[in-house]
Order: sequence, then structure tokens, then C-alpha cells
Amino acid sequence: MVKTWRRLLQARPRWIATLLLIPLLYGLGWLLAQPLAQVLPETSAARLSLIGTIESLLLFILLLPSWVRQRWNSRHPWLTLGLRSRRGEPSGAVCLAYGLLRSVGLLVLISVPLIFGSWGRWLGELTSGDVLNALLLCFGVGLAEELLFRGWLWGELNEIAGSRIAVIGQAVIFSLVHTRFDQGVLPMIGLLTGLMLLGLVLAVQRRLDGGSLWGCVGLHGGLVGGWFALRAGLLQISPSAPEWLIGPGGLHANPLGGVVGITALSLLLVGQLTALAKAARP
Repeated sequence: MVKTWRRLLQARPRWIATLLLIPLLYGLGWLLAQPLAQVLPETSAARLSLIGTIESLLLFILLLPSWVRQRWNSRHPWLTLGLRSRRGEPSGAVCLAYGLLRSVGLLVLISVPLIFGSWGRWLGELTSGDVLNALLLCFGVGLAEELLFRGWLWGELNEIAGSRIAVIGQAVIFSLVHTRFDQGVLPMIGLLTGLMLLGLVLAVQRRLDGGSLWGCVGLHGGLVGGWFALRAGLLQISPSAPEWLIGPGGLHANPLGGVVGITALSLLLVGQLTALAKAARP
């Protein structure tokens, strides 16, 4: 196992290792989960798949420091990945808080038209299970996906192709991975556009936060967990709610693919780029 890991790290050309890492870890996580089917035969295929995914994620986190040290020549992998703050930069807690506030602002832009347009009614009801799921989505999915896309993937693309291609590349891959391609051409284009904008917004946010990943975790996780909480009981959304507002997907609509979501992310990105340009001036 150790020899296989060393060979992967030293593979040439270097993009081969980048391409193979996630599929190999996913496959290994799936294999490790299979004995549970024998021990607990009542375990559903969906739950078994979830367990395998969690095991893959844990393997990824365990192996990531070694990867960053050897592939990126970094002595401080968690600092390089953005999970630790640099001296003189905002703390991770501050970045996380601001990221969460930005996600709330974006969700408000979706919710207010729903309520005042008679397509939604505020309920404000959440069970303890809903709250737990929302928190797990916020901090679990937010941290895992940001570590993967704005941490590892961005760093790998930067080493292979340079900073400009890396920023665009991670956003393109992020959008392709999250887009459903069974909803027609226009909904697909909407989702691809909204998700790519989110990928760019998150990348620029990390630059604005001095390399910290926590602002991205707050924004990304807040959107995922917050939208779940809204749909779970905070807000009753009418089936007649327009797709341009709540996005494509029907019962599993993604508001980032709607006109409001795309417009809000575009304006946020312009504001971020303006702030980044001002910060770069001497």
C-alpha cells in the first residue's frame, strides 16, 4: 500500500496522479464499505454508498498532508490548503462568519420574491432532525467540497497549468460535477452558468481572505444547508413557483440556475474583483 502511494505521488506526467487520486480513493472507500452488507444485511444500497463516500473522504483527508508536502513542496500543508490562517490575515472564524452572512444574503434574495410574489409562505418550522441535517450539510458538505475543489484541485491545477487556468479550470470542473444533464438544454445551461459563477466567486473569496478556505466553507455550506432548511420547513414553496426564480430541478430545484441566482452571483463576483483590484494597488 505504501509503495503504491509513493508510485502515485511520483507518477509522470504529473497530471496522471491528479486524474487518478479521487477515483482510486472512491473505489477504495466503496470496497471498505462492502463488508457491512454481510454484517448488516438490512443496510440499503443508498446507505452503503453513503458510508463508502464518507470512508473515501476520510482517506482523502488523511492522505492529503502527505500529498501536499511531496507534490507541492510545502512544509505546512494545512496552511497551504487554507485551513490555517496566516499571520496578519483574518482568522478562520471571522472568514467563516462573513461567508455565512453572504450565503444568508443570497438566500434572502431568493426568498423575498417568493413570499411577496405569492409563490411561498413563511412557516418557520424545523424539527431537531432538520436542524441537524442542515448543520451537517453546511459544515460537512461545505468543508469537504471546499477542501476538494478550492483546496486540493485548485492547488493541483495551479502546479500543472498555472494560476489563471487553475481558477477557471476548478470552476468548470465544479460546475460539471454538480450539474444534472437530464433536464433539457436551457435548464442545463442555467445550472452550468450558476455553478461556474459560484466556483469563481469562491475562488476569488479565498484570495480576498488571504488564502483562508473558511470563507468559502461558510458561503458554500451556508447556501447548501440554508436552502435545505428553507425547503424542509422554514418556507412553503408553491409548485407553481417560476423556474427563473427557484431554478431548474422541480422538487430538487437549484436556485443557482435561475435568473435571480445567476444575477446575484454575477454582481457579487464583480464586487469581489473590484475589491481584489483595489487591494492589489500599491
